[in-house]
Amino acid sequence: MSHDNLGFTASTDALDTKTWHSNSTPVQNSHAQKSNRPSVYALELEEKKKGIQEYDDDDYDPYDHRTVAHPTTNVETLFHLLKGSLGTGILAMPMAFHNSGYALGMVATIIIGLLCTYCMRILVTSQYALSKRKRVASMTYPATIEAALEEGPTCLRRFSKVSIHVTNTFLLVYQLGSCCVYVVFIANNVKRAFDSFLSDDIKHKLTEEVYMALLLLPLIFINWIKNLKFLVPCSKVATVVTFVSFGIILYYIFKDPLSFDDRVPVGELQNFPLYFGTVLFALEAIGVIMPLENEMKTPQYFTRPCGILNIGMGTIVVLYAGMGFFGYIRYGSVIEGSITLNLPSDEALAKSVQLLLALAIYFTQPIQCYVAIDIAWNEYLSPRLEKNAHRKLWEYVVRTALVLATTLLAIAVPSLEYFISLFGALCLSALGLGFPAIIQLCTCWKDAGRWQRAFLLIKNLTLVTIGLIGLVVGTYTSLREIIDKVILKKGAN
Repeated sequence: MSHDNLGFTASTDALDTKTWHSNSTPVQNSHAQKSNRPSVYALELEEKKKGIQEYDDDDYDPYDHRTVAHPTTNVETLFHLLKGSLGTGILAMPMAFHNSGYALGMVATIIIGLLCTYCMRILVTSQYALSKRKRVASMTYPATIEAALEEGPTCLRRFSKVSIHVTNTFLLVYQLGSCCVYVVFIANNVKRAFDSFLSDDIKHKLTEEVYMALLLLPLIFINWIKNLKFLVPCSKVATVVTFVSFGIILYYIFKDPLSFDDRVPVGELQNFPLYFGTVLFALEAIGVIMPLENEMKTPQYFTRPCGILNIGMGTIVVLYAGMGFFGYIRYGSVIEGSITLNLPSDEALAKSVQLLLALAIYFTQPIQCYVAIDIAWNEYLSPRLEKNAHRKLWEYVVRTALVLATTLLAIAVPSLEYFISLFGALCLSALGLGFPAIIQLCTCWKDAGRWQRAFLLIKNLTLVTIGLIGLVVGTYTSLREIIDKVILKKGAN
């Protein structure tokens, strides 16, 4: 999920049987978008051939046809939403406020939070409307955008099939990017915690890159675990560790009086795209929204005005804005990519936070990588190797290759703040803002009148434009900073 942003931990109570992506859905009769599976329309025709009763739109309610093995209550869903959103992103918020300035950062975080929440809402409501029309209990993200485009304006219908692969590509890149962020985070915090115990000579030799290389084998082995239920106890412990660590970080922020000296209210315009990418990475929980709603005992409460989505995202925006604002006011221009790296290097309490969060991230990394493996293996490679005698071996090769690729990329560019901004701008501008707007436009197009269509077009094209600008400008700015301040600097050294 910040998103990490799908967060430190996903909905771990359900990890034993499913993941949020397309190959295993939490409800029966869902459309799973696989290369060797039928489309929404094929499933509908198959049901008709079997003589299943045909319903009118008003008669069929997808909520009544969902069969969930272990449905979650409203409180449990709210907890999972909060848990799935509190991750590395919140630790990077002070750096985001450094790029934007504390006043602009506070206002912009609230606005971006409202936009993200609204796009999550229209995604869930559009999925419900499409499920009702197709007479299926629920649909995944790729299936939703496919079904929406097939009903949208004529000029967009031709893109319905390719939209599946485009969506999967963005999801894959985002999940692998999150894995890169995790590798850098673990290495940076472990190094900072151990540096005070080492001599200067050894400390300089044990760089972040060396720690990342040492992490490679353990990460490969933990990603060989196919059934994530074995990691559930570790994930639950990681959740407790995460909340305790946040409390300790807040203690260091408020331990001494805060000062606004040399803290800028509005930052430089050229740094705002870095802020935008970081906040999107932190706030966007687009990956966990649909699975959480699908698993609810009373899903109709999810999008109500005082429902789970508004309460959860409101709480998340307050927490992220607060961490960003006070973290920046505390550390100012010396703030680092993760606020944990600013904690006192000579205090045992600060070292414990760095090590515990590094351990929590280590046990959460397979959850992020699991989704990438699911897309790469189950969606594309496994169907083509169905009759291969070495199919199981190839699956382990794919798992190893993905971990190796993310670790090597992290070693090549060991920059936490720029990675977070890059993948937030590149992937979540599309997944969190642009695609939901397109889905709602297409979903409502058929039944909308002339003036309604005009309103839908203006509103959703505005959202698409914001997402596109964020994607292009944010990605360009992040890549420029990576090249100028990381790659060229390493080459000069």
